[in-house]
Amino acid sequence: MAHGQDVIAELITDHREVEELFTNIEELPSGDSERKRYADQVTMELVRHSVAEEAYLYPAVRKHVPGGAELADRELADHAAAERVMKDLESCEADDSQFDMLIATLMSEIRTHVTDEETKLFPRLREACPPQMLSDLGDKVRQAKRSAPTRPHPYAPDKPPANKLLAPGVGLVDRMRDALSGRGEHT
Repeated sequence: MAHGQDVIAELITDHREVEELFTNIEELPSGDSERKRYADQVTMELVRHSVAEEAYLYPAVRKHVPGGAELADRELADHAAAERVMKDLESCEADDSQFDMLIATLMSEIRTHVTDEETKLFPRLREACPPQMLSDLGDKVRQAKRSAPTRPHPYAPDKPPANKLLAPGVGLVDRMRDALSGRGEHT
């Protein structure tokens, strides 16, 4: 996910790409192994997206948006809940009895989160920040996604500076695991 846009457009494009993966999952019958492949891809994209938001978007929201600390805290709580679901989903195959329930939970949580960000947070951020700042944040988010983890780590720090220090190393390990296992290759 790299699009060359300001932070809001970048993240909205990510949201649409994840929604497309959700649609692919929903179009397949329960138990189909392709559902697991798409779920792994969703997880990879969501983890990278979340890590980038936590490193750059939410600190900007805290600093520039009136009431931003509360908004950022709510968004971080959403991320934490989704990450726990993704961690549980990681160990399930498509024919596992828990898979359908977990993927439905993840889809519901993410869709609610996306709606909240796009209707509440993003308009307030656009109002509070000049275009150049939003463009610079877009560059930082794109860079963060390149080195971010690809697997859920629900107990990892989600606020700077610890998250910015740890994410690249964890991301390297995750990408090595992905390469060795073939996870994410066929997307």
